[in-house]
Amino acid sequence: MKIAIGADHGGVDLKDAVKTYLIEQGLEVEDFGTNSNESCDYPIYGEKVGEAVSFGDCDRGIVICGTGLGISMAANKVPGIRCAVCTNEFMAAMSREHNDANVLALGARVLGEGLAMRIVKVWLDTEFAGGRHQRRIDKIHDIEKKYTKS
Repeated sequence: MKIAIGADHGGVDLKDAVKTYLIEQGLEVEDFGTNSNESCDYPIYGEKVGEAVSFGDCDRGIVICGTGLGISMAANKVPGIRCAVCTNEFMAAMSREHNDANVLALGARVLGEGLAMRIVKVWLDTEFAGGRHQRRIDKIHDIEKKYTKS
């Protein structure tokens, strides 16, 4: 599995720790930055990770900013992205099992590193349940198509 990862200055330290964890798990990681604590704009990194997943260059993505909120909003603007902000393992499991989230958003100022790693592990290990949940994903896709200019 290939994971796209990106963060702004508020999430760069956690991004680096998550990247190390992913590599230790034997996963391929494409790092879209930032690589500095210098102030930068989270939409850049949310979009880059979202595009990598949407275009099929990466299987899933992880985005990190101070709260996970802003960068998730940016990632969710990319067609085909279902980015979920998760603050605990239950949310991580449900985002995958019920919502087939393909991007995980974490808040570096909200989570400690240990909890963040547990969330990442659960999110990676949980499969989409399909069934009645697929119908709901299809409805989300229909909304996206309705508002996407072609």
